[in-house]
Amino acid sequence: MPPERRRRERRQAVLTVLAREDLTPHLVRVVLGGPGFADLGENEHTDRYVKILFADPALGLEPPYDMEALRERLDPAQLPVTRTYTLRSVDPQAQTVTIDFVVHGDEGLAGPWARAARPGDRIAVMGPGGGYAPDPDADRHFFAGDDTALPAIAAALEALPEEATGTAYLEVEGPADEIPLTGPGGVEIRWLHRAGATPGPDAPLARAVRAHDFGDGRVQVFAHGEREAIKALRAVFADRGIPRADLSLSGYWAYGRTEQVFQAEKREPIGQIFPD
Repeated sequence: MPPERRRRERRQAVLTVLAREDLTPHLVRVVLGGPGFADLGENEHTDRYVKILFADPALGLEPPYDMEALRERLDPAQLPVTRTYTLRSVDPQAQTVTIDFVVHGDEGLAGPWARAARPGDRIAVMGPGGGYAPDPDADRHFFAGDDTALPAIAAALEALPEEATGTAYLEVEGPADEIPLTGPGGVEIRWLHRAGATPGPDAPLARAVRAHDFGDGRVQVFAHGEREAIKALRAVFADRGIPRADLSLSGYWAYGRTEQVFQAEKREPIGQIFPD
């Protein structure tokens, strides 16, 4: 294919697994580093995320992947696929990044990879992106999320000024899935347990936010997690008069949807948190 017709590919940073740790029954931490750290971009968002490229091990592909060349010789179903994950932390001095993966047995792609990751494994990532950081001028901070939002909320709590106040509602399956969090003493952490309940607009997270007293003053909101639950929270925030400029809302996944379907629906009305 002529060079002028080749697609512009995003830069891939090839990182090496340095360590992995089971934080909870459903959360695995992987520390990545190596020379490829220099190929990562930088930003100041606390919800920094990367796109991770996963290739079929049976094909013997090694990162970085020449996606244009692979498109020319592989079936579409054989191409590496991407999954989006928040960077729990970045250590520029050690040149490492830490990613926490939600794992539910053999379901999905990234979770099983993280569970089986061993030092020396290599993986390609693109990014980071992001769009939120706590505003020190806000009167209070409000966080709401499920397991998938824990890394971003944990990073945001650590970035708050010591005098910050607010509330964080965190929904996990049960007590064994709670993790230690560091933040200002004025931010109350409230753990919510699904205990087998279906994630979504009727789960503990949505019910707790509906009952919350937001008080007076300017509240900055970060609410991320299961798509239908976040849609339900959007309605609560609108009813409480919180302006859209003070809302960071995102559906990280959708109950009952595969990753492929979830990503495709992002372009449809059903997949949009803020309807046009």
